[in-house]
Amino acid sequence: MNSEEIIHHFNLSEHPEGGYFKETYRSKGEILSKDLGEDFKGNRNYCTSIYFLLTSDKFSAFHKISQDEIWHFYTGTTLKLHLISPEGNYSFILIGNDFANGEIPQFTVPAHYYFGAEVIKKNSFSFVGCTVSPGFDFRDFVLPSYNELSKEFPKHTQIIKELTHH
Repeated sequence: MNSEEIIHHFNLSEHPEGGYFKETYRSKGEILSKDLGEDFKGNRNYCTSIYFLLTSDKFSAFHKISQDEIWHFYTGTTLKLHLISPEGNYSFILIGNDFANGEIPQFTVPAHYYFGAEVIKKNSFSFVGCTVSPGFDFRDFVLPSYNELSKEFPKHTQIIKELTHH
């Protein structure tokens, strides 16, 4: 299948950070706000997961959430996941199935890290899944502008410019 067929087959919608997604799971059970700590306002489901598709033309802009997020590779080409830690350390990981060349099929982004992703091969796509626990809620989602993020991390302005939408 190509990217358009996957988008249609799984009924994916555009995501605010870039790419296409569909929520596939949201646990019925909830963690009460009083048990979550000060990073969260309101209750959260135990866990959520989505399908997520990026193309070489649509990247995932730098953003952060209050939870760990596990990325699972399904099909397509290598995905480059860029990370900036709360302390300002930049790193990246290659998610894919070319294990001999250092790619891994699953990676966990720690809570509070800014992260963005791109498909590095032209005219291709990467189809992945993302699992978040406690469950994802847009109240936990921060999508900064280039100016906001580059002010916080001035030594990373080049990659920030490449992976922000405004």
